Amino acid sequence: MQDPNADTEWNDILRKKGVLPPKEKTQDEVEEEALEKQIVLEQSSVVKTYESMTLDELDENEDDFSEEDEAAVEMYRQKRLAEWKATQIKNCFGEVVEISGQDYIKEVNKAGEGIWVVLHLYKQGVPLCTLINQHLSELARKFPQTKFLKSISTTCIPNYPDHNLPTIFVYHEGEMKAQYIGPLVFGGMNLKVDELEWRLSESGAVKTDLEENPKKQIEDKLMSSIRSTLPTRKDSDSEEEN
Repeated sequence: MQDPNADTEWNDILRKKGVLPPKEKTQDEVEEEALEKQIVLEQSSVVKTYESMTLDELDENEDDFSEEDEAAVEMYRQKRLAEWKATQIKNCFGEVVEISGQDYIKEVNKAGEGIWVVLHLYKQGVPLCTLINQHLSELARKFPQTKFLKSISTTCIPNYPDHNLPTIFVYHEGEMKAQYIGPLVFGGMNLKVDELEWRLSESGAVKTDLEENPKKQIEDKLMSSIRSTLPTRKDSDSEEEN
C-alpha cells in the first residue's frame, strides 16, 4: 500500500486534487512554524509599541530595540518630530504682540511661509482702538496659528493720520491681502468680537466656524423692526378718511 505521506510527485498531485489528505507535518516542522509565527508577532508588537511612543519615549527605549528595528524606529522618530514641528508652528502665537517700526520687516514681511499676520495700528486714548485690541486678544487665543500684532500708529508709520484709526492690515507671506481703515469700516463702538472674526475670515487670516456674517443678522433684525413700526397702507387710508 502506498504511503500517503511519502514525498512523491504522484502524491503531490493527489493532494492538490483532494484525493489524499494534507501531508502530516513532522515535529520539527510544527516547531519551526510556531517559532516563525512567534517572531512575526513579536516584530508586529514592537512596531505597534514604538508607533505609539513619544519622542522622549523613543529615546528612552532606544537600547531595547534590535538592530533590525533601528531603521523602523528612526522612521517613526522622524515622523513624530515632523508632527511636533507642525504643531509648534500652528500654535506658536496665541497673543497680541506689540511691535515698533524697526520690527516691521522681521515680524510682518518675514513672518514665514504660510503665516497670516494681522497688524492693528492704534493710539492710546482712542476708545475704538482699545475695543479692537480687546477683541484681537480674544481672537489671538482662539486662532494661535495666526500672528496678531499691534503697534502705535506713528511709531510704525511716521505722521500716520489719527482719522485713519483704527487701522488693520492683513498680510500673508509678507504680501498685503486686506486693509480696514477708519472707524466707519468697523461700525463704531458697537463692533462685536464675532463681527471682527468674520471680517478677518473673509480676508483669509483666520478659519472661522461662524456660518454667516453676524452683522447681517443684526441688520435683518433691525430692518424687521423698522418694517413692523411703519404704518401700513390701510392705516394711512384710515387716517386720511378721519
